[in-house]
Amino acid sequence: MTVLDARSLNRAALARQSLLDRADRSVLDAVAHLGGMQAQEPQEPFVGLWSRLRDFAPSALSGLLTGRRVVRTHLMRRTVHLVTADDVLAWRSRHDAMLRGRVLGTYRRELEGVDLDELAAAGRAVMADGEPRSMGDLARAVAGRWPDAGPRPLGEMLVAALIPMVQLPPRGLWRTRAGVRNAPVAAWLGREVDPPAPPGTDPVGEALVRRYLAAYGPAASADLRAWCGLAGLPAAVAAVRGELVAFRDERGRRLLDLPDAPRPDPDTPAPVRFLPAFDNAVLGYQDRGRIIDDAHRGLSVTGARFVLVDGRVSATWTVEDGDTVTVTPLRPLTRAERIEVDEEGRALASFLSEGDSDRVRVAAAPS
Repeated sequence: MTVLDARSLNRAALARQSLLDRADRSVLDAVAHLGGMQAQEPQEPFVGLWSRLRDFAPSALSGLLTGRRVVRTHLMRRTVHLVTADDVLAWRSRHDAMLRGRVLGTYRRELEGVDLDELAAAGRAVMADGEPRSMGDLARAVAGRWPDAGPRPLGEMLVAALIPMVQLPPRGLWRTRAGVRNAPVAAWLGREVDPPAPPGTDPVGEALVRRYLAAYGPAASADLRAWCGLAGLPAAVAAVRGELVAFRDERGRRLLDLPDAPRPDPDTPAPVRFLPAFDNAVLGYQDRGRIIDDAHRGLSVTGARFVLVDGRVSATWTVEDGDTVTVTPLRPLTRAERIEVDEEGRALASFLSEGDSDRVRVAAAPS
């Protein structure tokens, strides 16, 4: 069986994430291809798309949000993701058990004795008037029936698990600050989420295997689960196994892939790319060694924004003084690498400021 080294896996991931060459696809197609984008920080998907698409216009994503073609919702790993309307309708039921389990894992003591079906019914009754609500408002509206639980556990269970919800615009629009207002998926999109599949079948799980490999492969089953957080996927993997090809990585893990998916030459040059916080190009794997060194892995869950140099996480970046992109290297950069980081950083600063600034500061590298 062919063994793929870390560099080969890196170039394959970059190609599928449109981080080797910016893609010409539409914003809607890009969000669909990526299987959604991590979006708990509302402005971060704009940077993720800018780094992946040629001629990306932020108004295109804002228009998809207000036009109800993409939505912000709790989905993979119980985190807020930007996903297409079609995908949230098709996928949400398959995520129900995981979402409930993850909220209970955080608030098991507080929610002990709360009948979740009764809580869901109470929440739906409150939302039946068609008015969007914050999580706090919804929790306070039902808290009288479960005074010992506390509003935060009740609200998170309702908004993140029991009732399929979306976060409404203006939250998530370009350069806009807005609080979270929630509405049921069915009310916002005019259609109920698809019902669960019949017992013994898992069409959504099988679709997720294919979609994940198209955007992240080659990958192990553990990587797939790390991306979506779902249990019960071995059966889905087995069901589509005949469509896939297999490799091994340098640790001996079995990797699966779509036969015709891109696997570039490992010596393919990789341009500098700036990633937003919590980008799934880093978080979407159990083994993140293809893109980030173990020494820096902890940064991936802190909200650090990364700079890829030669395809790997080599620096972090922030915006200071409102308009200056500041890059902090995690390793010494060559002169050529610093020049490329500076050029891409100037382009990012111009994008973020809508042309008002191209200021970049690259801090000293660690010795």
